[in-house]
Amino acid sequence: MSDIQTWYKQVPPFTRIWLTGTVGISLLAKIGILPIGYLILQWAPTFYKLQLWRPMTAVLFYPLNPGTGFHFMMNCFFLYNYSLRLESDHYKQKPGDYFYLLFFNWFLCVIIGLVVGIDGITRPAMDLPILMDPMVLSVLYVWCKLNQEVIVSFWFGMRFKAMYLPWVLLAMNMILSSGSIFSLVGIFVGHAYYFLKFSYPSEHGGPSLIETPFFIKRYFPDMSGGTHGFGVPPVGQRPVQPQQQQGEMPGFRHAWGRGQTLGRN
Repeated sequence: MSDIQTWYKQVPPFTRIWLTGTVGISLLAKIGILPIGYLILQWAPTFYKLQLWRPMTAVLFYPLNPGTGFHFMMNCFFLYNYSLRLESDHYKQKPGDYFYLLFFNWFLCVIIGLVVGIDGITRPAMDLPILMDPMVLSVLYVWCKLNQEVIVSFWFGMRFKAMYLPWVLLAMNMILSSGSIFSLVGIFVGHAYYFLKFSYPSEHGGPSLIETPFFIKRYFPDMSGGTHGFGVPPVGQRPVQPQQQQGEMPGFRHAWGRGQTLGRN
């Protein structure tokens, strides 16, 4: 138990809160304490009945049953893996910026989920009442763009650069399941953040269109030290040092690989 407590306390705060909320709300819904019908994203109850918690619970909740349990566990693993890597590496000295990344991605996921869920505008198959998948994939996309040259492993020993991983996952979902809409939303949200924060300033010479508000910086001030620059081209767009990089990840339907630089502690 002490080992678990030590591990839990060492998880960066935003990743810890996100993972804890996801596991806690999903388990409470599983045992019947929280009604599932009040956790999903729906247009009418959110605005007409002022059930304003739904946009948050729709990101944290995932239905647990014998057919979804394994996928939920792997989602939690990748949530932990990629959120931790972003928070403890690229955003280590900028906690406010990472909080704003999560807020931006969450807000955009909710907007898209509400728009496609308006009755009479889209087919029921296009509803997005549960947003865990696109939220996790949006964070995965940002990590892949910031680590474009890292080699990741996929099913059957396939190896490719991290920059291709989101599109490989999209293709796999289109073939194996009906979850391609969730992949598309996650890719779109992640790319929107990356483009506005990094690509537009570095490739088009414009200003960074996503700046963390000052009041967030007051609550989560920047830390001194560190080597990661912000508002400049990210790692994936800079010249890569001549060293081999690779990553491994067990295969499953959403085998979202992780990259790990060899020789790095």
